[in-house]
Amino acid sequence: MSRLTFEKVPNPPGRIGGKEVAPLSPEDILDLGRRVLAGEEPTREEALGVWRLPDRDVPLLLAVTSRVTREKAGAAVDFCAIVNARAGRCSEDCAFCAQSAHHEGAGPLYPLLPPERIVAAAQRARAAGAQRFSLVTAGRGPGKDLAAICAAVEKVIAATGLVVCCSLGFLTEDEARALREAGVSRYHHNLETARSHFGRICSTHGYDDKIATIRIARAGGLEICSGCIVGLGETAEAIVELAFALKELAVDSIPVNFLDPIPGTPLAGSAAPPPLSLLRTLAVFRLVMPEVSIRLAGGREKNLRDLQALALWAGANGLMIGDYLTTPGRPAVMDRRMVEDLGLAVGRR
Repeated sequence: MSRLTFEKVPNPPGRIGGKEVAPLSPEDILDLGRRVLAGEEPTREEALGVWRLPDRDVPLLLAVTSRVTREKAGAAVDFCAIVNARAGRCSEDCAFCAQSAHHEGAGPLYPLLPPERIVAAAQRARAAGAQRFSLVTAGRGPGKDLAAICAAVEKVIAATGLVVCCSLGFLTEDEARALREAGVSRYHHNLETARSHFGRICSTHGYDDKIATIRIARAGGLEICSGCIVGLGETAEAIVELAFALKELAVDSIPVNFLDPIPGTPLAGSAAPPPLSLLRTLAVFRLVMPEVSIRLAGGREKNLRDLQALALWAGANGLMIGDYLTTPGRPAVMDRRMVEDLGLAVGRR
Protein backbone atom coordinates (compact mmCIF):
# COMPACT_ATOMS: atom_id res chain seq x y z
CA MET A 1 0.00 0.00 0.00
CA SER A 2 1.01 3.60 -0.51
CA ARG A 3 2.79 5.45 2.28
CA LEU A 4 1.36 8.71 0.99
CA THR A 5 -0.72 10.96 3.23
CA PHE A 6 -1.83 14.18 1.60
CA GLU A 7 -2.07 17.34 3.67
CA LYS A 8 -3.45 20.59 2.37
CA VAL A 9 -0.79 23.25 2.73
CA PRO A 10 -1.64 26.91 3.36
CA ASN A 11 -0.21 29.42 0.91
CA PRO A 12 1.73 31.82 3.17
CA PRO A 13 3.24 35.15 2.11
CA GLY A 14 5.98 34.54 -0.42
CA ARG A 15 9.47 34.14 0.98
CA ILE A 16 12.86 33.51 -0.59
CA GLY A 17 15.62 32.49 1.79
CA GLY A 18 13.43 33.33 4.79
CA LYS A 19 12.89 36.90 3.60
CA GLU A 20 9.39 38.04 2.69
CA VAL A 21 9.11 39.24 -0.91
CA ALA A 22 6.79 42.12 -1.75
CA PRO A 23 4.61 42.20 -4.86
CA LEU A 24 6.10 44.05 -7.81
CA SER A 25 4.79 47.55 -8.46
CA PRO A 26 3.26 48.44 -11.85
CA GLU A 27 6.51 50.21 -12.72
CA ASP A 28 8.48 47.10 -11.75
CA ILE A 29 6.29 44.92 -13.98
CA LEU A 30 6.91 47.12 -17.00
CA ASP A 31 10.64 47.29 -16.27
CA LEU A 32 10.87 43.51 -15.86
CA GLY A 33 9.11 43.02 -19.20
CA ARG A 34 11.55 45.34 -20.95
CA ARG A 35 14.52 43.54 -19.41
CA VAL A 36 13.22 40.08 -20.36
CA LEU A 37 12.69 41.28 -23.93
CA ALA A 38 16.29 42.53 -23.89
CA GLY A 39 17.53 39.09 -22.85
CA GLU A 40 17.90 39.51 -19.09
CA GLU A 41 16.75 36.81 -16.69
CA PRO A 42 14.45 37.57 -13.75
CA THR A 43 15.61 36.70 -10.27
CA ARG A 44 13.71 34.33 -8.01
CA GLU A 45 12.68 37.33 -5.93
CA GLU A 46 11.24 39.05 -9.00
CA ALA A 47 9.40 35.89 -10.06
CA LEU A 48 7.84 35.60 -6.62
CA GLY A 49 6.98 39.29 -6.72
CA VAL A 50 5.11 38.62 -9.97
CA TRP A 51 3.10 35.81 -8.41
CA ARG A 52 2.18 38.03 -5.46
CA LEU A 53 0.73 40.83 -7.59
CA PRO A 54 -2.66 42.12 -6.42
CA ASP A 55 -5.60 41.29 -8.65
CA ARG A 56 -5.87 44.87 -9.89
CA ASP A 57 -2.42 44.60 -11.53
CA VAL A 58 -3.01 41.30 -13.35
CA PRO A 59 -4.27 43.02 -16.55
CA LEU A 60 -1.01 44.97 -16.76
CA LEU A 61 0.94 41.76 -16.19
CA LEU A 62 -0.92 40.06 -19.04
CA ALA A 63 -0.08 42.93 -21.39
CA VAL A 64 3.60 42.37 -20.57
CA THR A 65 3.57 38.58 -20.83
CA SER A 66 1.57 38.65 -24.06
CA ARG A 67 4.25 40.88 -25.60
CA VAL A 68 7.03 38.64 -24.28
CA THR A 69 5.31 35.52 -25.64
CA ARG A 70 4.75 36.93 -29.11
CA GLU A 71 8.28 38.36 -29.45
CA LYS A 72 10.22 35.53 -27.81
CA ALA A 73 8.14 32.44 -28.61
CA GLY A 74 6.21 33.50 -31.70
CA ALA A 75 2.57 34.14 -32.56
CA ALA A 76 1.64 30.54 -33.44
CA VAL A 77 -0.38 28.44 -30.99
CA ASP A 78 0.56 24.76 -31.23
CA PHE A 79 -2.15 22.08 -30.92
CA CYS A 80 -1.36 18.58 -29.66
CA ALA A 81 -3.46 15.56 -28.72
CA ILE A 82 -2.92 12.32 -26.82
CA VAL A 83 -4.18 8.77 -26.69
CA ASN A 84 -4.39 6.83 -23.44
CA ALA A 85 -2.72 3.81 -25.01
CA ARG A 86 -2.45 1.64 -21.88
CA ALA A 87 -4.54 2.40 -18.83
CA GLY A 88 -4.72 1.61 -15.13
CA ARG A 89 -2.97 -0.50 -12.49
CA CYS A 90 -0.01 1.83 -12.22
CA SER A 91 2.43 0.84 -9.49
CA GLU A 92 3.04 4.47 -8.48
CA ASP A 93 0.96 6.30 -5.89
CA CYS A 94 0.74 9.84 -7.30
CA ALA A 95 -1.98 11.50 -5.24
CA PHE A 96 -3.79 13.06 -8.20
CA CYS A 97 -4.01 10.01 -10.46
CA ALA A 98 -7.05 7.80 -11.02
CA GLN A 99 -4.85 5.18 -12.72
CA SER A 100 -2.85 4.34 -9.60
CA ALA A 101 -3.35 0.84 -8.20
CA HIS A 102 -3.02 2.39 -4.73
CA HIS A 103 -6.21 4.45 -5.00
CA GLU A 104 -9.89 3.74 -5.47
CA GLY A 105 -10.41 6.10 -8.40
CA ALA A 106 -12.66 4.80 -11.15
CA GLY A 107 -10.07 5.15 -13.88
CA PRO A 108 -10.07 3.05 -17.07
CA LEU A 109 -8.25 -0.29 -17.19
CA TYR A 110 -7.01 -1.99 -20.38
CA PRO A 111 -3.76 -3.31 -21.92
CA LEU A 112 -1.88 -1.64 -24.77
CA LEU A 113 -4.29 -0.71 -27.54
CA PRO A 114 -3.84 -2.48 -30.89
CA PRO A 115 -1.99 -0.36 -33.46
CA GLU A 116 -5.04 0.22 -35.63
CA ARG A 117 -6.84 1.93 -32.73
CA ILE A 118 -3.82 4.10 -32.00
CA VAL A 119 -3.58 5.09 -35.66
CA ALA A 120 -7.31 5.86 -35.73
CA ALA A 121 -6.90 8.14 -32.71
CA ALA A 122 -4.02 9.90 -34.45
CA GLN A 123 -6.10 10.41 -37.58
CA ARG A 124 -8.89 11.97 -35.49
CA ALA A 125 -6.34 14.23 -33.82
CA ARG A 126 -4.98 15.38 -37.17
CA ALA A 127 -8.48 16.06 -38.47
CA ALA A 128 -9.12 18.19 -35.38
CA GLY A 129 -6.05 20.31 -36.08
CA ALA A 130 -3.32 18.73 -33.95
CA GLN A 131 0.28 19.02 -35.13
CA ARG A 132 1.62 16.67 -32.45
CA PHE A 133 0.30 13.36 -31.17
CA SER A 134 1.46 11.51 -28.07
CA LEU A 135 1.13 7.91 -26.93
CA VAL A 136 0.65 7.80 -23.16
CA THR A 137 0.82 4.62 -21.07
CA ALA A 138 0.13 4.00 -17.40
CA GLY A 139 2.81 2.22 -15.39
CA ARG A 140 6.35 2.76 -14.20
CA GLY A 141 7.85 2.31 -17.68
CA PRO A 142 7.16 0.87 -21.15
CA GLY A 143 8.25 -2.64 -20.10
CA LYS A 144 7.41 -5.51 -22.42
CA ASP A 145 5.25 -3.25 -24.59
CA LEU A 146 8.21 -1.25 -25.92
CA ALA A 147 8.47 -3.05 -29.27
CA ALA A 148 4.73 -2.77 -29.90
CA ILE A 149 4.81 0.92 -28.97
CA CYS A 150 7.66 1.56 -31.40
CA ALA A 151 5.77 -0.26 -34.15
CA ALA A 152 2.67 1.83 -33.44
CA VAL A 153 4.74 5.02 -33.60
CA GLU A 154 6.03 4.08 -37.05
CA LYS A 155 2.49 3.36 -38.26
CA VAL A 156 1.17 6.68 -36.92
CA ILE A 157 3.91 8.62 -38.69
CA ALA A 158 3.32 6.75 -41.95
CA ALA A 159 -0.45 7.22 -41.80
CA THR A 160 -0.68 10.83 -40.62
CA GLY A 161 2.65 12.65 -40.88
CA LEU A 162 2.12 13.96 -37.35
CA VAL A 163 5.03 14.71 -35.05
CA VAL A 164 4.91 11.87 -32.51
CA CYS A 165 5.71 12.10 -28.81
CA CYS A 166 5.57 9.50 -26.04
CA SER A 167 4.88 9.51 -22.31
CA LEU A 168 5.73 6.07 -20.96
CA GLY A 169 7.13 6.64 -17.47
CA PHE A 170 10.74 5.99 -16.53
CA LEU A 171 13.22 5.11 -19.29
CA THR A 172 16.49 3.27 -19.69
CA GLU A 173 19.11 4.43 -22.19
CA ASP A 174 18.25 1.55 -24.54
CA GLU A 175 14.54 2.40 -24.41
CA ALA A 176 15.22 6.05 -25.20
CA ARG A 177 17.33 5.09 -28.22
CA ALA A 178 14.67 2.67 -29.45
CA LEU A 179 12.00 5.36 -29.29
CA ARG A 180 14.15 7.82 -31.20
CA GLU A 181 14.93 5.22 -33.87
CA ALA A 182 11.20 4.56 -34.25
CA GLY A 183 10.64 8.24 -35.02
CA VAL A 184 9.62 9.69 -31.65
CA SER A 185 10.47 13.39 -31.55
CA ARG A 186 9.77 14.40 -27.96
CA TYR A 187 9.48 12.62 -24.62
CA HIS A 188 7.04 13.75 -21.96
CA HIS A 189 7.87 13.27 -18.29
CA ASN A 190 6.40 15.76 -15.83
CA LEU A 191 8.16 16.97 -12.71
CA GLU A 192 4.56 17.52 -11.45
CA THR A 193 5.54 20.01 -8.71
CA ALA A 194 8.54 21.47 -6.93
CA ARG A 195 11.09 19.23 -5.25
CA SER A 196 10.19 20.74 -1.87
CA HIS A 197 6.55 19.68 -2.31
CA PHE A 198 6.98 16.40 -4.16
CA GLY A 199 7.05 14.17 -1.07
CA ARG A 200 3.48 15.21 -0.29
CA ILE A 201 2.34 14.04 -3.74
CA CYS A 202 4.16 10.75 -4.30
CA SER A 203 6.06 8.23 -2.15
CA THR A 204 6.87 5.41 -4.62
CA HIS A 205 9.56 7.30 -6.53
CA GLY A 206 11.65 10.39 -5.99
CA TYR A 207 12.33 13.67 -7.73
CA ASP A 208 15.78 12.54 -8.77
CA ASP A 209 14.21 9.55 -10.56
CA LYS A 210 12.24 11.97 -12.70
CA ILE A 211 15.25 14.12 -13.47
CA ALA A 212 17.27 11.02 -14.38
CA THR A 213 14.69 9.97 -16.99
CA ILE A 214 14.59 13.48 -18.46
CA ARG A 215 18.36 13.40 -18.86
CA ILE A 216 18.30 9.90 -20.34
CA ALA A 217 15.68 10.95 -22.88
CA ARG A 218 17.69 14.03 -23.82
CA ALA A 219 20.88 11.97 -24.20
CA GLY A 220 18.94 9.58 -26.44
CA GLY A 221 18.21 12.38 -28.89
CA LEU A 222 14.69 13.25 -27.74
CA GLU A 223 13.31 16.72 -27.07
CA ILE A 224 11.84 17.16 -23.59
CA CYS A 225 8.27 17.97 -22.59
CA SER A 226 8.05 18.37 -18.82
CA GLY A 227 5.66 20.38 -16.72
CA CYS A 228 3.33 20.23 -13.79
CA ILE A 229 -0.08 20.04 -12.25
CA VAL A 230 -1.13 23.28 -10.58
CA GLY A 231 -3.42 23.02 -7.56
CA LEU A 232 -1.67 20.25 -5.59
CA GLY A 233 -1.49 22.40 -2.47
CA GLU A 234 1.79 24.02 -3.50
CA THR A 235 2.90 27.40 -2.19
CA ALA A 236 3.82 30.41 -4.30
CA GLU A 237 7.45 29.78 -3.44
CA ALA A 238 7.11 26.21 -4.75
CA ILE A 239 5.77 27.52 -8.06
CA VAL A 240 8.85 29.72 -8.44
CA GLU A 241 11.09 26.81 -7.40
CA LEU A 242 9.50 24.63 -10.08
CA ALA A 243 9.88 27.30 -12.75
CA PHE A 244 13.60 27.55 -12.14
CA ALA A 245 13.98 23.75 -11.99
CA LEU A 246 12.41 23.48 -15.46
CA LYS A 247 14.63 26.29 -16.69
CA GLU A 248 17.73 24.50 -15.38
CA LEU A 249 16.68 21.34 -17.24
CA ALA A 250 16.29 23.39 -20.45
CA VAL A 251 13.01 21.69 -21.36
CA ASP A 252 11.53 22.35 -24.80
CA SER A 253 7.87 22.31 -23.82
CA ILE A 254 6.01 22.83 -20.54
CA PRO A 255 2.54 21.30 -20.27
CA VAL A 256 0.60 22.97 -17.48
CA ASN A 257 -2.22 20.85 -16.09
CA PHE A 258 -4.72 22.09 -13.53
CA LEU A 259 -5.95 19.67 -10.89
CA ASP A 260 -9.28 18.08 -11.74
CA PRO A 261 -9.93 16.13 -8.51
CA ILE A 262 -10.89 12.50 -9.11
CA PRO A 263 -13.09 10.66 -6.57
CA GLY A 264 -11.18 7.92 -4.79
CA THR A 265 -7.81 9.68 -4.97
CA PRO A 266 -6.17 11.46 -2.01
CA LEU A 267 -6.85 14.81 -3.69
CA ALA A 268 -10.58 14.26 -4.15
CA GLY A 269 -12.45 17.27 -2.82
CA SER A 270 -9.54 19.67 -3.21
CA ALA A 271 -10.56 23.25 -3.89
CA ALA A 272 -9.38 24.79 -7.15
CA PRO A 273 -7.09 27.84 -6.97
CA PRO A 274 -8.70 31.09 -8.18
CA PRO A 275 -8.33 31.58 -11.95
CA LEU A 276 -6.32 34.78 -11.47
CA SER A 277 -3.71 32.86 -9.47
CA LEU A 278 -3.43 30.38 -12.34
CA LEU A 279 -2.79 33.25 -14.75
CA ARG A 280 -0.06 34.51 -12.42
CA THR A 281 1.54 31.06 -12.47
CA LEU A 282 1.58 31.00 -16.28
CA ALA A 283 3.08 34.50 -16.26
CA VAL A 284 5.88 33.40 -13.93
CA PHE A 285 6.72 30.49 -16.24
CA ARG A 286 6.76 32.76 -19.31
CA LEU A 287 8.96 35.42 -17.74
CA VAL A 288 11.42 32.84 -16.38
CA MET A 289 11.46 30.89 -19.69
CA PRO A 290 10.52 33.36 -22.43
CA GLU A 291 11.29 31.13 -25.44
CA VAL A 292 9.80 27.74 -24.52
CA SER A 293 6.43 26.29 -25.48
CA ILE A 294 3.96 26.54 -22.60
CA ARG A 295 0.97 24.31 -23.20
CA LEU A 296 -2.44 24.40 -21.49
CA ALA A 297 -3.46 20.83 -20.75
CA GLY A 298 -5.80 18.87 -18.49
CA GLY A 299 -8.22 20.72 -16.25
CA ARG A 300 -7.97 24.03 -18.10
CA GLU A 301 -11.68 24.26 -18.84
CA LYS A 302 -12.84 23.68 -15.26
CA ASN A 303 -10.14 25.70 -13.51
CA LEU A 304 -9.67 28.74 -15.74
CA ARG A 305 -13.39 28.88 -16.53
CA ASP A 306 -14.31 32.11 -18.35
CA LEU A 307 -10.71 33.34 -18.14
CA GLN A 308 -9.30 30.52 -20.26
CA ALA A 309 -8.63 32.74 -23.28
CA LEU A 310 -6.57 35.08 -21.10
CA ALA A 311 -4.13 32.23 -20.48
CA LEU A 312 -2.90 32.80 -24.04
CA TRP A 313 -1.97 36.33 -22.97
CA ALA A 314 -0.52 35.15 -19.66
CA GLY A 315 2.14 33.11 -21.44
CA ALA A 316 0.63 29.96 -22.93
CA ASN A 317 1.25 29.31 -26.62
CA GLY A 318 0.08 25.73 -26.93
CA LEU A 319 -3.08 23.72 -26.26
CA MET A 320 -3.76 20.06 -25.72
CA ILE A 321 -6.99 19.45 -27.60
CA GLY A 322 -9.56 16.69 -27.28
CA ASP A 323 -9.87 14.43 -24.26
CA TYR A 324 -7.23 13.97 -21.58
CA LEU A 325 -6.11 10.74 -19.91
CA THR A 326 -9.13 10.12 -17.70
CA THR A 327 -11.21 13.30 -18.06
CA PRO A 328 -13.02 14.84 -21.06
CA GLY A 329 -11.90 17.93 -22.92
CA ARG A 330 -13.99 20.09 -25.24
CA PRO A 331 -14.48 20.21 -29.02
CA ALA A 332 -11.34 21.38 -30.82
CA VAL A 333 -13.38 23.83 -32.88
CA MET A 334 -13.93 25.85 -29.70
CA ASP A 335 -10.19 26.03 -29.10
CA ARG A 336 -9.50 27.14 -32.65
CA ARG A 337 -12.14 29.86 -32.34
CA MET A 338 -10.63 31.00 -29.03
CA VAL A 339 -7.18 31.30 -30.60
CA GLU A 340 -8.46 33.16 -33.66
CA ASP A 341 -10.61 35.52 -31.56
CA LEU A 342 -7.39 36.68 -29.87
CA GLY A 343 -5.85 37.49 -33.24
CA LEU A 344 -3.50 34.51 -33.05
CA ALA A 345 -2.96 31.63 -35.46
CA VAL A 346 -2.84 27.86 -35.03
CA GLY A 347 0.44 26.43 -36.23
CA ARG A 348 3.39 24.28 -35.27
CA ARG A 349 6.33 25.89 -33.51
